[in-house]
Amino acid sequence: MQLIFLFIIFCFPNFLWCQDPWIIEAQKINPDKYTGITVSNGVIGVVSSPEPLKVGNVILAGVYDQYGRGRTSNFLSGFNLLNINLSINKQDIQLYNIDNYTQQLNMKNATFTGIFDYKDVATIEYSYFAVRNLPNNVVLHVTVKAKKKLTFSAENILKLPPGFKEGKEFFSEITAPHAKIPLLSTIAKSPTGAVSTAASTSFKFPEKQESIPEIIHTDINEDSHGMKFTKTLSPSESYTFSLIGTVISSSQVKDPLNYAERLSIYTYLQDQASVKERHDAEWKNIWTGDIEIEGDPQAQQDIHNMLYHLYSFSREGSDNSLSPVGLSGIGYNGHVFWDTELFMFKPLLFFKPEVAKSLVDYRFNRLKAAEENARIYGYKGAMYPWESAVSGEEETPVWALTGTYEHHITGDVAFAAWYYYRFTKDLDWLKEKGWPILKKTAEFWQSRVEKKEDKYHILNVVAADEWAENVDNNAYTNAIARLNLEYANEAAKLLKLPVNKDWDDIAKNIIFSKMENGVTREHDSYTGQNIKQADVNLLAYPLELIKDKGQINKDLQYYQHKVPQEKTPAMTKSVFALLYSRLGNGKEAYKWFKESYEPNLLPPFRVLAETSGGDNPYFITGAGGTLQAVIMGFAGVDLGADSKIKQSKNALPPHWKKITVKGIGKEKLTFSNTQ
Repeated sequence: MQLIFLFIIFCFPNFLWCQDPWIIEAQKINPDKYTGITVSNGVIGVVSSPEPLKVGNVILAGVYDQYGRGRTSNFLSGFNLLNINLSINKQDIQLYNIDNYTQQLNMKNATFTGIFDYKDVATIEYSYFAVRNLPNNVVLHVTVKAKKKLTFSAENILKLPPGFKEGKEFFSEITAPHAKIPLLSTIAKSPTGAVSTAASTSFKFPEKQESIPEIIHTDINEDSHGMKFTKTLSPSESYTFSLIGTVISSSQVKDPLNYAERLSIYTYLQDQASVKERHDAEWKNIWTGDIEIEGDPQAQQDIHNMLYHLYSFSREGSDNSLSPVGLSGIGYNGHVFWDTELFMFKPLLFFKPEVAKSLVDYRFNRLKAAEENARIYGYKGAMYPWESAVSGEEETPVWALTGTYEHHITGDVAFAAWYYYRFTKDLDWLKEKGWPILKKTAEFWQSRVEKKEDKYHILNVVAADEWAENVDNNAYTNAIARLNLEYANEAAKLLKLPVNKDWDDIAKNIIFSKMENGVTREHDSYTGQNIKQADVNLLAYPLELIKDKGQINKDLQYYQHKVPQEKTPAMTKSVFALLYSRLGNGKEAYKWFKESYEPNLLPPFRVLAETSGGDNPYFITGAGGTLQAVIMGFAGVDLGADSKIKQSKNALPPHWKKITVKGIGKEKLTFSNTQ
């Protein structure tokens, strides 16, 4: 009795049900209220489906073509290579004829599992994962547990992704002395023919070579083909087979078909238990960077969900950056915005600096394109595009003024580069990559400002608050420009290079203004209208140009009422939460923390959409903002003015007992904050 009472206290604080911190489970699957959740290894993203033994979509990082909107490079869906058509006793298994269907995502090892019953005949369990140490491989395991004698057939189908053309299909069985490997393969070209993508799959069976089921190649239609096998089971007999898949494009290798088939063979000829163990070990290492919350089980699970997606969509050593929806779909065309540097970057930097390095290196590798962009617009230095993809050229559709006028992105890139140096103290990186970025972006602002009397102005921009178009002296744009110039001179001092006096003069004299009520004015023509997202409040965090708590509170009290509930992105309210925590108001901070994501969650896996009522998940921009509210707000961990990791005693939500962040930086530091 005492143990039951303790369980209730532990699992039902404030009358909340007990939530597993690592596993999100969905029961009673309803396809009309279903948003898939993604398993990913930073290269392949596999989105779940409500249908049994199916996946909703497969995304391959870095694969773009001019397909869809805006005459710009767009993310392409990849081969949906894990779909299985299963029939039992010649009856196709579908959602309507199964029972007790449950799906779950294990965030600890990035594995998706489904289990269901088919009448009183069988129980079927399947699980899949994108192999973390084999970036182009996915593995699916299926177990059929017979309750009665049965015969089942399983068919894997490769179908051309939307928009792809000139598909070439291949089926072969590689016969080696110790193995017989079936290979189902397809290669096709993207809509313009610029990119070729190949996929290859292979069934693997538990029997010895001479006893494996016969594979039949099925020629379905001009854009699909498959392979199929049949197996009979006795009552109480269980049978497990695997499907090994590879998808790769010419964006990575010159001969993607060759690599697709070789990688499938490579994975096939490994012990599958060892493949999973290696994958799990990789994720165990990833989760050395973790956040623990005591006193709020649902918040704990939600924060793991956000951190899981940030980890799963990114990868060390990659030349790809992060789009607002990562590898969960083709939203935002897979383009890279300021979202990466301002909202996703700092959580990765603190937990996984080696992954954060990939994000700043992505910008360095496209510095020449940014220089050409500046030259075309009549400026000096480097002007980064508002939307970036492979080339580093401007990828914003022409009709969107953001691509022509939202120039703060250039300072945002410099912000991340400087923070990377401050956090790692990697002077060699600063000299080789950081300084060129900081120097060229500072040169851009030097050519972009206009001097009137003794003050500098930046005229005609789209603000960080994108509802403010073609305005003068946007507070955020002027602030990030000032910091960019200051960072460049700080870097010059570290590298023993001459300090640029013009940069210093502009930084000291760039204009900011206030309204009659003492609130920092968003831009010269701002008169109290609603705003799309945080702008002025970003000067307090993350820019930390406004340090006076009275001014921070005044700006916060004013602008929090200017953000409508509808059609505004998730990350704004997380900034409010962070600032209230730093101001010592835990109750108000918790309110904004919850509002920063909870209204945007979609069933059944609490997938985060960009806006309340939106359907463009998974929005890792919002996740990154909320994670910063937790790490830099509630936990109080950030870089101090001396570039050392510090901790402040910020306010916690009233019912939280303790928050701990683990694995900060190379030293894997741990920090806790309690009530």
